[in-house]
Amino acid sequence: MGERSVKLPDIGEGIAEAELVEWHVKEGDLVREDDLLATVMTDKASVEIPSPLAGEVSWIGARIGDAVAIGSTLVKLKVAGDDASEPADEAPTEDVATPSAVTNAKTPDAVPTPPARIRPAAIEARPATTSAVRRTPGEKPLASPAIRLKAREAGLDLRQVHGTGPAGRITHEDIDAFLSRGPAPTHGRGMAPKTAVTDVKVVGLRRRIAEKMALSKSRIPHITIIEEVNVSPLEDLRAYRAARAQRSL
Repeated sequence: MGERSVKLPDIGEGIAEAELVEWHVKEGDLVREDDLLATVMTDKASVEIPSPLAGEVSWIGARIGDAVAIGSTLVKLKVAGDDASEPADEAPTEDVATPSAVTNAKTPDAVPTPPARIRPAAIEARPATTSAVRRTPGEKPLASPAIRLKAREAGLDLRQVHGTGPAGRITHEDIDAFLSRGPAPTHGRGMAPKTAVTDVKVVGLRRRIAEKMALSKSRIPHITIIEEVNVSPLEDLRAYRAARAQRSL
């Protein structure tokens, strides 16, 4: 078991840093090769950073909204087997023939057996399906709009349902299973009022939009003009013409 550092690659566009706008993993998560680790944003686009190898996330090097320099360590992964070796910085050395290799070279009929790749034990132990995630008090359940509509029609409080989807997301099967074995629907009665306040950090594109709007607000003059017009004679003329047209019919 070893540890590998995953650094922020050169995204291009001649930039020296990028803003971290979203994490797709957290410490302790198991990831496979090419699984998404994070999303960063430049002045032109958002870029998703995949994992170059499989392992367990042991360290996260930035928070949402931080500016991460190109080449700095983004995350660290605990890996096993062949993936545990760090890439060497020095020049590669010449290959030295092993006794088995020499034997195979002398014997034409002998076919060398390629070394078996050691699969990380942590990844082998990863379950095929995601188990239910228990939410903390006050945490909003994860569900799609179709799931929320189905729950409202059934009078079901989604906070009582444990999701079995990715990251604890509630699925149609979870609602059906809860209704089949759970209490009778309450039709929205007895739910606690929403008094919790959640602070959401403005990052990425939303922050850029906010900065531009604040800049335009401070530089562009804003003028409000209010005028009052007496249209009573115009209304009298309209009523007179309408009555005259009605009599001519």
